[in-house]
Amino acid sequence: KGENMSNISQHISKKFDVALDDIHNKVLGMGGLVEEQLKKALLSFINSEQKTAEIVIENESQVNTAEVAIDQLYINILVRQQPAAGDLRMLSAISKTITDLERVGDEAEKIAKMAIELLDKKDPKFAYTSINSLGKFVSQMLHDALDAFAKLDSKLALEVALREPESDKYYASIMRELITHMMENTKNISGSLDAIWATRSLERIGDHSKNICENVIYLVEGMDVRHISIEKMQEMIKSDR
Repeated sequence: KGENMSNISQHISKKFDVALDDIHNKVLGMGGLVEEQLKKALLSFINSEQKTAEIVIENESQVNTAEVAIDQLYINILVRQQPAAGDLRMLSAISKTITDLERVGDEAEKIAKMAIELLDKKDPKFAYTSINSLGKFVSQMLHDALDAFAKLDSKLALEVALREPESDKYYASIMRELITHMMENTKNISGSLDAIWATRSLERIGDHSKNICENVIYLVEGMDVRHISIEKMQEMIKSDR
């Protein structure tokens, strides 16, 4: 009888591991979709491509569908299984990560909408080079954050999180350019405001990428680092090794 119970326990454990692997892979699939949305949104904005922008807006529903599907898997595991502490950390990190990914999708859609708004406005195009640089920077942050999540690599997660202040510097510099442009001529205000909203969305994507990295650190190290400084975060991870 005891041996039979042991076999049942092993079967449940194996089934649980398979379910966790499945949900982990689905998060990465959602991440790939969001990365593609961001890539297209940036392209539509910089190159004034209306059709590409429309594709981003149309595909936003796919991101939402992915979030709902993963949420349901997450709930099913919680209800049907009795996750141990480490597994609960994994589920918590997954839940937070898909929320951040959904919000990155929202920001990509906003950028695409601003691209359409700006089709007939030439004023802020002088800032597109700087905006494109910020876009590439946060796109790489997002890619590497997802890589850290895929590998459960807290060291890489910390390295990516350390880049977030650099995205803030990009953002502040572009803001200065656009505000100065608006002050020079009131006719510049409408187009510059659209460019500001797009730039703000990119800066937020940097924030969400950092959040994903903090989720990885929490999952791997068991430390909640959301409200501590980068320096303190480094110290905690080093001392824990």
